[in-house]
This record gives sequence, structure tokens and C-alpha cells, in this order.
Amino acid sequence: MITFPLAVVKGLLSTLGERRFLLEEFSVGCEEDQFDNLEKHTQWGIDVLEKFIKFVKERTEIELSYAKQLRNLSKKYQPKKNSKEEEEYRYTSARAFLATLNEMNDYAGQHEVISENMTSLITGELTRYVQELKQERKSHFHDGRKAQQHIETCWKQLEASKRRFERDCKEADRAQQYFEKMDADINVTKADVEKARQQAQLRHQMAEDSKAEYSSTLQKFNSEQHDHYYTHIPHIFQKIQEMEERRIVRIGESMKTFAEVDRQVIPIIGKCLDEITKAAESIDHKNDSQLVIEAFKSGFEPPGDVDFEDFTQPMKRTVSESSLSNSRADGKSEPKFGGKSKGKLWPFIKKNKIIETLLGTKSPKQQKEPLSHRFNEFMTSKPKIHCFRSLKRGLSLKLGAGPEDFSNLPPEQRRKKLQQKVDELNRDIQKEMDQRDALTKMKDVYIKNPQMGDAASVDHRLAELGQNIEKLRLEVQKFEGWLAEVEGRLSMRSEARRQSGLYEAQNPSAVNSCAQDRESSPDGSYTEEQSQETEMKVPATDFDDEFDDEEPLPTIGTCKALYTFEGQNEGTISVAEGEMLYVIEEDKGDGWTRIRRNEDEEGYVPTSYVEVYLDKNAKDVYKSLEKI
Repeated sequence: MITFPLAVVKGLLSTLGERRFLLEEFSVGCEEDQFDNLEKHTQWGIDVLEKFIKFVKERTEIELSYAKQLRNLSKKYQPKKNSKEEEEYRYTSARAFLATLNEMNDYAGQHEVISENMTSLITGELTRYVQELKQERKSHFHDGRKAQQHIETCWKQLEASKRRFERDCKEADRAQQYFEKMDADINVTKADVEKARQQAQLRHQMAEDSKAEYSSTLQKFNSEQHDHYYTHIPHIFQKIQEMEERRIVRIGESMKTFAEVDRQVIPIIGKCLDEITKAAESIDHKNDSQLVIEAFKSGFEPPGDVDFEDFTQPMKRTVSESSLSNSRADGKSEPKFGGKSKGKLWPFIKKNKIIETLLGTKSPKQQKEPLSHRFNEFMTSKPKIHCFRSLKRGLSLKLGAGPEDFSNLPPEQRRKKLQQKVDELNRDIQKEMDQRDALTKMKDVYIKNPQMGDAASVDHRLAELGQNIEKLRLEVQKFEGWLAEVEGRLSMRSEARRQSGLYEAQNPSAVNSCAQDRESSPDGSYTEEQSQETEMKVPATDFDDEFDDEEPLPTIGTCKALYTFEGQNEGTISVAEGEMLYVIEEDKGDGWTRIRRNEDEEGYVPTSYVEVYLDKNAKDVYKSLEKI
């Protein structure tokens, strides 16, 4: 029989208790704490990734918003189609601004590229990676919890085996003590002693079995514990470490991509800025100013020098010296305008208000008198169409409707408008011809392949196109005629100015005598006298043609003479201060108004010398002329 001393059993139990305490302390204080710490840290790493993803998303939204605002800004200042703004872009400065708007549109496109690349390369990739990271983290910590549960189960089995071994040892110790007591008692029967001995042996055998089981369980636990702390847990920790390092590397690569996306568009943005700089450098101030000159060049000759006006002459002049009085006393009349005058010069230059102010000759305002309606002569007569040309021109200017031939414009501007009209009509003709050619080819196809369509169905449209082309060609011929007329006049004017310059250089005395005659003209303009020595021939213009009318012009109003005017030059008429006369033609911008005294006396007077009262029915007259 094997006996266990009580001291040995107590020492073994004490050792097992200390080991149990150490294992519990290591397991709870080390393993569980480390798992908690790692779990918190890895969760913080995922939060950092999600924060970076949110940051990139907001950056992409800002880029998109900025690009949209840039595009709207560029679109806002783009020229509208078929508007006056398109004409402004013939200037280099305006074209440079347009180029800047286009480049800003491309600049906005690059910000859209930044947003798209960041969304695809960073936001999308990191979002998928975070989902994978969460799954991997969950798997690793699940394995760790599983290993921890397994070692805890082994520990519980060891504890149960140890408690069983401890209990059996205590039972064997009590059975041994009881046997020794029975064996020493002489009053106990031999049978009772034998029974106590067998019971002690049984308890000792049970203790031995518990000891063997506990020893086996302990060895197994030690092996499992070794594998747990030296294999399983380190392996799990290694995987968590690798996962965390991949996360750190991934966020660093994403930050590099964040910078690289911007860096990729920098060359294109730099090119846009270079193009803006190039457009700014292409601005040509000389060319722009020349375009302005060409656009507003009128073709009119500049006015002559303003001479001294002697206001003491009316004080020295007697009634008998008045040309108006002499003409009335002698029964002489002013020359009529029956034919063309080849040798006269008509410098009817518009009165300059600034010059009037500087010279102090501004006419005093007088109270208007009641108007008299004088249209009976117009209603009873049958004038020709061309005899109302000047009247219609003046009324069209007042009513805001320009004539078809642009005769209300200065010569140079008229030439440009006519040229633009001719070019526009030629483009329309080309379009119509292209359509006709296309329809002709379609008709040929229909003729060759009747199943594709009816050839007769396009005949009506072809006829319409032919009529349209013919009408447009007639219009082109009409405008080309007007254009040739204007260009001929401009060339003749330049030739006349050249001859006038040569004449003044060769005859300075004649020029000085002309300057003296200017004193009789109230606005500083003058008309040279006809003479055999100084006659200068100037080609006739439309201004002369207006005097070829066989029937008199109708009156369009009345006027009152504010000052006395002596019409000594051809085409003018003398008036006395306060005299009432009829207006037959308005001032067309040259500073002269055509008036009539009676059927035999009419001519031009300075507009500043009369106060004009136009008839209220002028618009009705204009409509009547349009119907005629």
C-alpha cells in the first residue's frame, strides 16, 4: 500500500495553488489587456482612414463646385449669338478677353479632372479597402478570442482534475487515520479492522488514479499553454501587426496619390495660363484704334477755318444797300435752280455748337409762332417720286426708319453698309445654290432608282429655289450699283481735294480773296465766285440733282428769320429779320435749310438764322410718299 505523507500532500497543493494564481494573473493581466488595446488601436486606424476618405470627398465636392462656378462665369461673359457683342470681338483686346474666357473653361475642366481622379483613385479604392480591413480585423480578433477560450477550457479541465486529486488525497488521508485508530484499539474486532484497512487502500488507489489523471491533464495543459502563448497568440498578433502596417502604407500611398492628382494637371493648367498670357500679348492697340477709325470714318471733308464775323456791318448798312431791298425795288428775282451748275462748290458745313459758344454768336431763343398747314399744294400736284427724295430722307431720320440704300449715312459708312449687304446677299445665294444642287442630285437618284422616291416631288422646291436665287441676284445688282456709285463719288471727292490743294498752292491770292468772302456766311463756310480766271470744275453730285425737279417741292412747314441774311452766293436766298417763309427741305446735317418765299423765289439759308416750325402732319406725308 502506498501512503502519502500529509506534508507532501500539503506542499503539492500549495505549489498547484501558486501556479494557478500565476496563470490567472498572466492570462487576465496580459492577454486580455493586450487584445483590448490592439482592438482599440486598430479601430482608431480604421477611423483615421474613414476620416481621410471624408476629407477627400469634401475636396472633390469643392473642386466640382469651383469648376461649375468657373464654367458659369465663362458662359456669363461669352458673347451672345447674333448680338452686337459679336461685332466687338474684331478688336484684339476683345478677342484676347474671349480667349481668356475659353481658357478659363479649360481651366475649370482640369478641376473636374482632379475631382474625378480623386474619386476613382482615392475615395473608391479606400472605401473598398476599409471594408476589407474591417473583415480582416474581425477575423483576426475572432481567432484570438477562440484561442483564448480554448486555453480557458483547458485551464478549467486542469482545475477540475486538481480538485478531484485534492479531494481523493484528503479522503485517503482520513481513511488511513481511521485505519490506524481501529488497528490500535484492542476492543475492535478483527473484521472491523480489516474493513478499515480495505477502505484505506481503496482511498489510496483512488488518490493514485486522481494523481495520474491530474498529471496527464497538467502535461496536456502545459503543452496547450505553450502552444497558445508561443505559437497561436504570436501568430495572431503578427497578422494584426501586418494588417496595421498595410493600413499605414495604404494611407501614405493615398496621400501621395492626393498630391499626384494635382501635379498631373499642373502642366495643363500652366498651358492654359500661358495661352491667357499669349492672348494678352497679342493685343495690338494700333490695330484696334485703326479699326475704330475705319468703323466711324464718315468721308466728309473737314470744315474750313472759322473767320471773324463783323457785327458792325448792319449798323453801317443803309436800306438802299440791302440786296434784298434792291432786288424787290428793281423787280429782280433770285436765280432759279433749273439746271445743273458744273462750276459751283457747295461747302454746306454743319454749324458747330461748340464754335458758337466760343465765339458768343449763339442765336437767342424766340417764342414759336402758331403753325400754318400748307399741304394743299402737295395734295393737288402730281410730283415725281424722285422729287421727294430729300423730304423722305429727312422724315425717315425723324421716324427712325433708314432708307434701303443707306443714303442717310455718311459716305464711308454707307459704303461699308452696302458692302456688308452685298456680301450677305452673296452668302444667301450660295446657300440657295447649295440646296438646289443637293435637290438636283436627289432628283437624279430618284430618276435612276424610282423605288427610292418620286422625282417630280422635288420640282416644286427646285422652282422655288430658282426664283429665290433670281430675286437675290437682282438685289445684289441693285446694291452693287449703289456701291459703285458711292465708291465713284468718294474717288471723285479725293481727286477734287487733290486738285483744290494744287490750286491753292498755285493761286494763294485767290484763296485769300475767298477768305474775305466768308464774312457773309454765318457759319464760316463759303462759296467761291464763278470767274474765268479761278473757275474750278467739280463733278456733279446728288446734291445738284435735287434741283432738276420739274415741279416744286411741297412745303413741310414754316420758318421765321431771326437775322438778316444776304444771299450773295449761288443757291442761297436773301431774307430780312422777322420775315416769314415756307420750309421745303429740312437741314440734312450740312447746316443749311431750303426755304421758299413764293413760286419763283427759293433757296438755302443758314439753319441758325431761322426758327423752323414743322407741320404736325409730316408723318402722314411720309406715309403718303411711301404709298406713292
